[in-house]
Amino acid sequence: MISIENLSRDWPDFSLQNINLEVKDREYFVILGPTAAGKTLLLELIAGFYKPEGDQIRISGEDVTMKDPEERSVGFVYQDYSLFPHLTVEENIKFGLQVNSFLKEEVIDKTQQIMDLFGISHLTDRYPRTLSGGEQQKTALARGLVLDPKVLLLDEPISSLDMPSQEEMRRELRRIHEETEVTTLHVTHNREEASWLGDRIAVMNHGEIVQVGNPDEVFRKPKSEFVANFVGIENIFEGKSKREGSVAKIDIGSNVQIEATTEREGDVKICIRPEDILISKQPIKTSGRNMMDGQIVNISNLDNISRVTVDVGKEFAVVITKRSLFDMDLEVGKNVYITFKASSVHVV
Repeated sequence: MISIENLSRDWPDFSLQNINLEVKDREYFVILGPTAAGKTLLLELIAGFYKPEGDQIRISGEDVTMKDPEERSVGFVYQDYSLFPHLTVEENIKFGLQVNSFLKEEVIDKTQQIMDLFGISHLTDRYPRTLSGGEQQKTALARGLVLDPKVLLLDEPISSLDMPSQEEMRRELRRIHEETEVTTLHVTHNREEASWLGDRIAVMNHGEIVQVGNPDEVFRKPKSEFVANFVGIENIFEGKSKREGSVAKIDIGSNVQIEATTEREGDVKICIRPEDILISKQPIKTSGRNMMDGQIVNISNLDNISRVTVDVGKEFAVVITKRSLFDMDLEVGKNVYITFKASSVHVV
């Protein structure tokens, strides 16, 4: 559906470098990365707001590299919604239809259909300043989809909303995508948002795409230390790996040795997600090859989860529910055991 080959573009203080990307028809594709990674600039190149330097962008097999935005069949929704403040909800949505010379009956029908789809028909005569953030976002999305674009581009579409509204809008975006089946490219810096919505994810940093894969591949099998750090793998260690039979033993220093299922030997980096580590007050019988004892040195709480840091010679972060923390009566200074499987150790 979207094919990008060796895309580059220089600005005075930033550049996109050799972007290669394939987005499938009807896919919900997320570009994930930190602020100033170049995510929005990539969307704007796809939309035609900028022209690349001698490279190629195809949409539905058609070369649109040098075409103007209105010739690309692309809908674009910015983070700030960009609604016309002097127009009502209905007028904002029908604006594109009128500019593109749709018949009056088509304008009425399409506008009503898309408002019904988003559940905003009751807001017809309201102005943007009177709407909640979620209502403004639904209006912007409706305006982006009313022309039946081949591709919908979303630039941080829910980052301005409060947490409950973000959760509601994530569900709404998934529902709309399932009903319309429009190919969607969604930019965000939010890991939860990316994993919840994306069929596949591209991680972007400093103007380059550094990894592409499904959520499990990106979040559990990062290809670099940057990706591991960015997607929240807090347990990252350097070590020396040596194969012994079906597993490798990796010395990470301080008399701590980790078993992992990898073919790699020599200098390596390993990553273990905090939620893949079990914590207990007594040794437990488990299939996990890695068990070690240590002392709790820190506990931090966030919403319904707790992050427990255990020093076993190296510090490991473990994520558990607040209920588990309470039931086990875990406190800083207490001795505990941590356990994880060899298959939970990702080697980069």
